[in-house]
Amino acid sequence: MADLLLIGGATPQMLERLEATFTIHRLADAEDPAAWLVEHGAKIHYVATNGHDGVKPDYIKAMPNLKLISCYGVGYDAIDTRLARAGGIMVTHTPNVLNAEVASTALMLMLACYRNLLADDAHVRSGDWETNGNAPLSRSADNQVVGIVGLGRIGQAIADKLAPFNATILYHSRSQKMVPYQYYGSLVDMAQAADVLICITPGGEETNKLVNFEVINALGPKGTLINVSRGSVVDETAMIAALQDGRLGWAGLDVFEQEPKVPEALRALSNVVLLPHVGSASHETRAAMGDLTVDNLLQHSNIGTVISPVPECEDM
Repeated sequence: MADLLLIGGATPQMLERLEATFTIHRLADAEDPAAWLVEHGAKIHYVATNGHDGVKPDYIKAMPNLKLISCYGVGYDAIDTRLARAGGIMVTHTPNVLNAEVASTALMLMLACYRNLLADDAHVRSGDWETNGNAPLSRSADNQVVGIVGLGRIGQAIADKLAPFNATILYHSRSQKMVPYQYYGSLVDMAQAADVLICITPGGEETNKLVNFEVINALGPKGTLINVSRGSVVDETAMIAALQDGRLGWAGLDVFEQEPKVPEALRALSNVVLLPHVGSASHETRAAMGDLTVDNLLQHSNIGTVISPVPECEDM
């Protein structure tokens, strides 16, 4: 049986399937992971990990016979794909199976911001409705101009789910696409034109703090920022300052720069909705992600090919 290194957790269903083909080594069981890899890294041919833990570059270097890194998650910025590819190591992820769920999360955050969900819930629970009367009016989420930062598979799913709300869709991406939406090469210009900015671009160096001070100011005091991509995509410090002094109206966030650590200043704000990185966290979607993570490993072990390579490895 081939040896597989498990970084992070795995569901019982995933483990049951993996144990039939691989000898599993849990990195979490090692007191000193780096030392364990120095001693045992040469026998590892496969790695199963996730988008948060990834695989450290030093770990990749310590596994000279590694063939495949299978990532549970669509985001893989915690894996150095250039280093992996240089060593002939295939990297896979789990796209498509979570598109609809993450799009629903983005829409949920937008609706929660527009319709004062948290404030109204608190108004009822506190007894204020009974004692002090009706809650303040909220805003309609219909007929809004929505700018999507990163019109990939999930971005398109978000646009599709916004159709019943009669949204005008704008988008910013590395290149213009054959879609019926207005393309903006300048993110600042798109933010200025939009009522809502939804971030669903990949993380990594190229998009680090893409939504910066200028973009946030362009979105403005009546604007809403939604982030379901990576915390690194938004300049968190600039966003908090803008939310505090009214230069940005609202924010709905599923991801953060140093998660699970969320700044106290952000948690104290009443014009934000905060989620603990649960964009794809439904039983059904996580099961599908687990299946694809394992399917990539099993197929490579059996016939040397994979189902869903990351773009950097598609020609390998």
